[in-house]
Amino acid sequence: MADPLKIAYSPCPNDTFVFHAWAHGLVPDAPPLDVTFADIDITNGMAERGELDVLKVSYAVLPWVLGEYALLPCGGALGRGCGPLVLTREAGSPADLAGRTVAVPSERSTAYLLFRLWAASEVPGGVGRIEVLPFHEIMPAVRDGRVDAGLVIHEARFTYQDYGLSCLADMGEHWEKTTGLPIPLGAIIAKRSLGAPTLRRIAEAARTSVRMAWDDPAASRGYVLSHAQEMDESVADQHIGLYVNDFTDDLGEDGYAAVRGLLTRAAAEGLVPPLGPDALDFPA
Repeated sequence: MADPLKIAYSPCPNDTFVFHAWAHGLVPDAPPLDVTFADIDITNGMAERGELDVLKVSYAVLPWVLGEYALLPCGGALGRGCGPLVLTREAGSPADLAGRTVAVPSERSTAYLLFRLWAASEVPGGVGRIEVLPFHEIMPAVRDGRVDAGLVIHEARFTYQDYGLSCLADMGEHWEKTTGLPIPLGAIIAKRSLGAPTLRRIAEAARTSVRMAWDDPAASRGYVLSHAQEMDESVADQHIGLYVNDFTDDLGEDGYAAVRGLLTRAAAEGLVPPLGPDALDFPA
């Protein structure tokens, strides 16, 4: 039996839903997995250090890791109507953020790139200080007045009103309005050193795993909820519905255009290194 591939992905419902079948040995002929659960800011760091074989990372980190890793054409998270939100204690306008302190979950995240691109066009003079906080601390920090605003992702879209907060702006809405493209959030990458045949096998296993999850959603239910950090079951379902879609099955032309568009715009703002012309290519 081949040694398991070392993989890391988040405990969020979209990742556990996608990888359930593969992680449990249900995908025919797929290589076995040795799974580590970690939030995406941690997996981004793992990728930069080249630590594991396969990783779920933010698209924002790709310019730093594509020398060692290849982007898989499936398994990740892109979509529409699912972008990060900027939250404040009271309703206002983007101009209110000028010179203010904003909490973000990571400076190597797609959410942060979308936020910076939005702020460059919508916040006169730009925001003030950026404070990096763990994702679960951001909404309480905004609520308690420790920061002026917070950039949130994932299930916070469904729960921020529980904290008495207002949505100042939707980063995904701005991205879609200005580009017409889906929002690129999380990518699956695998080490190039595994070789083209193994990379293609990994991609096929990821694609089969998500299709098996769609065919029998109940099969993954226990796995999803056991890792969902006390998330309400209905919120978990909404989370999966938003982030697991046709782009998870295959990036396609629009998916690749969205990824290249984000990273090209971010490079023009000096936020990431520029991509090489073949950086996103997957071994045929």
